[in-house]
Amino acid sequence: MTSRRTFIKTTAATTAAITIGPAISSALAGCAASDRINVGLIGCNGMGFADLSAFLEHKQVECIALCDVDENVLNKRAADVEKIRGKKPANLYKDWRQVIDNKDIDLVIIGTPDHWHCLMMVAACEAGKDVYVEKPIGRTIEECNLMIKAAKKYKSIVQVGQWQRSDKHWQDAVDFIQSGKLGKIRLVRVFSYQGWCPTIPVVADEPVPAGVNYDMWLGPAPDRPFNRNRYHFTFRWFWDYAGGLMTDWGVHLLDYALYGMNVTAPKSVMAMGGKYGYPDDACETPDSLQTIYEFDGFNVLWDHAIGIDDGAYGRNHGLGFVGENGTLVVDRGGWEVIPEAVNGTKRMEAVPLSQGDGRGLKNHVKNHLDCIADRNPKTNASIEIGAHIAKFSALGNIAYRTGKKLVWDGTSFTNDKDANQYLVPQYRDPWKLPVI
Repeated sequence: MTSRRTFIKTTAATTAAITIGPAISSALAGCAASDRINVGLIGCNGMGFADLSAFLEHKQVECIALCDVDENVLNKRAADVEKIRGKKPANLYKDWRQVIDNKDIDLVIIGTPDHWHCLMMVAACEAGKDVYVEKPIGRTIEECNLMIKAAKKYKSIVQVGQWQRSDKHWQDAVDFIQSGKLGKIRLVRVFSYQGWCPTIPVVADEPVPAGVNYDMWLGPAPDRPFNRNRYHFTFRWFWDYAGGLMTDWGVHLLDYALYGMNVTAPKSVMAMGGKYGYPDDACETPDSLQTIYEFDGFNVLWDHAIGIDDGAYGRNHGLGFVGENGTLVVDRGGWEVIPEAVNGTKRMEAVPLSQGDGRGLKNHVKNHLDCIADRNPKTNASIEIGAHIAKFSALGNIAYRTGKKLVWDGTSFTNDKDANQYLVPQYRDPWKLPVI
């Protein structure tokens, strides 16, 4: 099964193998200046660079700026761009605001930790730039609301990094679900069991590594001593910066639960879980979690676990749309239909596995570039799509953190006013929540 780590490693290996050649050089030379899209990347590790690499497969794209708070990462990625295009980006920054201020940049890619997304995207939109922003677009409901407002007000063409929206087999699965052939769907089972994702042991705080602007890394998050567990990939397991597996994988998978069922906001949400597998490790977010979202006539069940791979249907991630006639199962590898058999009689024919082609990210980037050319805001993963699933995942985390069943009216919790404190973030000075 494809894991996030495998995906990133595969992309990085492919990128590392690329060298500048006559065909690429000639294509770049033949691209008219008026068609050129100058890109600046903020956050050069992991998916940020995977995204940039996919953009650089297109001759009209030129990377003119990289920005990262870690000088070691910044220099490494500059060398990687040189391998791909034959020259390093002209601008290497450690302060993301310099990317925003650079008037030559047309498109900003945001690959930072989640707690930075809102400020950076809003600033980029205000500066008249288009944006590719990694998922989840925001940590809180209000951040998502502001990001929608900014994209609309400044007419920026925004693509959210939910690349499964551009993966053909996922769309084919939705078409089958909405055909009605499964019969009445009672439950959408969504699961992410990530055995490759290890526990992180408790380690002591330490001095900030050389070349790292740690205060800028923290940004609007609370001031804390440097700890390597909170830095780079494992920031995902701390509430200050992200939302654990619920938001890391949930925005990809839960998105298709909502898309398939053609719904957005639940009536209520409740969650149960905890640190069952690794009670004494350094993570704050739960390693095991079950969340139930209530809709009219069906429920969506989210189920995740870290450190084990046995999810459902013989997969470590995916969705099962459980219908009266059969269950459609879909993951990053493909989709199939398992017929319901009652008293030995099948209610429908099985649909054998239809495999995906693994071109989700490539298709996603092309869709964004096409929409930029046409000034079409309806990208495959528009800011509205990214916002409603980021909110949906955030609701699950809020239910877990409060330990209550919460009733949601689309704007706030109506049965527990205290839970509404999680809807708006508290930013550390001098950073302020944008006003639009």
